[in-house]
Amino acid sequence: MQALPYIQVALAILTIVLVLVQERGGGMSGLLGGDGQGTYQSRRGVERIIFGATIASIAAFALIALAQLYFAQ
Repeated sequence: MQALPYIQVALAILTIVLVLVQERGGGMSGLLGGDGQGTYQSRRGVERIIFGATIASIAAFALIALAQLYFAQ
């Protein structure tokens, strides 16, 4: 399974991008002294799709890592 490391790198990059694209609350307000206590909002539209894609990419990354362990033996 020579392609598994390349797939895992691609999934890692995709996961990083998806996490960075997600926006939550006031952005850097907590970092700059804001309270960071926004009201809860349900995810809708594109935000929901990005959230689902993030979970799927993390799950795929974990499965690829387990597959590498299995096939390395």
